[in-house]
Amino acid sequence: MEKLAFITLRDNPALKETAAEWFHSKWGVPKEAYLECMESYLNNETEYGWYLCLDGSKIISGLGVIENDFHDRKDLSPNVCAVYTEEEYRCKGIAGHLLNMTADDLKAKGITPVYLVTDHTGFYERYGWQFLCMVQGDGEPEMTRMYIHR
Repeated sequence: MEKLAFITLRDNPALKETAAEWFHSKWGVPKEAYLECMESYLNNETEYGWYLCLDGSKIISGLGVIENDFHDRKDLSPNVCAVYTEEEYRCKGIAGHLLNMTADDLKAKGITPVYLVTDHTGFYERYGWQFLCMVQGDGEPEMTRMYIHR
């Protein structure tokens, strides 16, 4: 395994199409939705970015930052979204490193706090996230956990 590289999409904008396809394959959100967010970031229209971990040229983990991650609390923004690590790379601290990198990058730009919705318990707390409240996901029958990172 080559040395892992943790980058923002701005570090390698040529990855935009590949990254949008990778996120689409993991979450089923249309590739065009990812491309639209990524283009806003690459064109400096927003600081809500995209963070990737590469093993060589292969994307093995990533996440994004968007205005709202499909929930009813529009006042809780921005939101980390689409957190995913390929199964064979899990339990190695990769997602945690990306989460910390993202929080640090946003804080350096004066963007704090940041939020995240998830059904996971115990994982995000390891990286400085705190449970905030329950939110209603768009079109979801059950409430979802909302976390905050300050």
